[in-house]
Amino acid sequence: MKAATEPIRSRLQFTFNGQRTGTPQWVQDLGDGDDPGLFGPGSAVWSVHGGISTIPAGVRALLVQALHPGALAGVHDHSRYREDPLGRLAGTIRWIFTVSYGSRADAVAASNFVLKIHERVTGSYHDRHGVSHDYAANDQDLLSWVHMAFADSFLQAALAWGEPIPGGPDAYVREWAVAGELMGVENPPRSVDEMQAQLAGFDERGVLERSGRTDDVVKFLRRPPLFPVLRAGYPVLFDGAVTTISPRFQELLGVRPTRVLPGRAATGVVLKGIGELLGPEPVAAKYARARRARLGIVDTD
Repeated sequence: MKAATEPIRSRLQFTFNGQRTGTPQWVQDLGDGDDPGLFGPGSAVWSVHGGISTIPAGVRALLVQALHPGALAGVHDHSRYREDPLGRLAGTIRWIFTVSYGSRADAVAASNFVLKIHERVTGSYHDRHGVSHDYAANDQDLLSWVHMAFADSFLQAALAWGEPIPGGPDAYVREWAVAGELMGVENPPRSVDEMQAQLAGFDERGVLERSGRTDDVVKFLRRPPLFPVLRAGYPVLFDGAVTTISPRFQELLGVRPTRVLPGRAATGVVLKGIGELLGPEPVAAKYARARRARLGIVDTD
């Protein structure tokens, strides 16, 4: 059985971290830090980011981020997501896992590295009314939108397909606000209600819109260049991700789930199969536990 599923497992691993076998060096390095880290076992962050629901969550986050024309312009003008989508994905996963499982020092360094790259991500775009706007990836408006699109997406996916979150949904939003601050977000939301109000505020101010670029991103995410063996289950994951998006944002994106309940149930079946191949916990968590044990921290779970 293991031999039969190995091709799928290796391609899943390559998709997420760019390496077919073994553990990437950057993951192993998470065990070398000299402090406990920002989060630990029993935290809401470990629960949400350690679950297999992160797969549709990532798709959802990219869809929602595309509603902000400034964020979309930055991706369009500066990202190689079409030429190297897996490389971009692996880079994002590396930052998420470093902040979630690495030492505080590593989390700060990883975030500063991303912020440095963002300094070059500037330009201008025209909104749906033809008005020109300048953008910079490190502007508060964009930093806040990207942070909340991420947090909301990972939270909603975890609520749909993950385990119960320690402390509940508010705990996750509150904990992950620390990551927002590392990325320069001023006063990120610390409750679900606060986050939902701020997300809706972007729409109420007329910032969000659907454009040809939005449609291009949706089209790309609907059929990304995956390995053939992974393509069969992906439409189910995409549809599942869409079911967790609010009706208003679905309308703006021009997407609809086929059927809400069957779509979520089918996504759960696919995720269960992926989870059996990849294991119950990210390898990064193992190295984080080893680091904490080396520092004399006794974790009970």
